[in-house]
Amino acid sequence: MTDEPVELDSRRGMAAQKATDLRRALADVEANAKDLRDRQSEIEVQLLATRASTWPEAAANARYVLNLYAASLGPQDTRHRDLIAMVLDDFTRLAESN
Repeated sequence: MTDEPVELDSRRGMAAQKATDLRRALADVEANAKDLRDRQSEIEVQLLATRASTWPEAAANARYVLNLYAASLGPQDTRHRDLIAMVLDDFTRLAESN
C-alpha cells in the first residue's frame, strides 16, 4: 500500500482518455456558459434599473443591445452585421470627437 495517488488517466486506453478529456472540456464549457448567463442577467438588471444620464452611457447601453442582436444573427446575414458594425463605429468616432 502506498500513500501516493495513482494517475488513472495513464492507465486507460486512448479512446477512454479522449472521452474523459471531452467530458471535462464539456463540463468547463457548461460552467463558463452558466457564469456568462448569470453575469449577463446581472448587467441587464442594472441597465433596466438606471437610465442613462449622458450620451456616452446611452451609447454603451445601445452597444450592449446591438451586440446581443448581432450574436443572434446567422452567418449569412451580412447586411445586418454591416449595419451594426457601422453604428458601433459611429459611436466610437463620435465619442472620440467630444
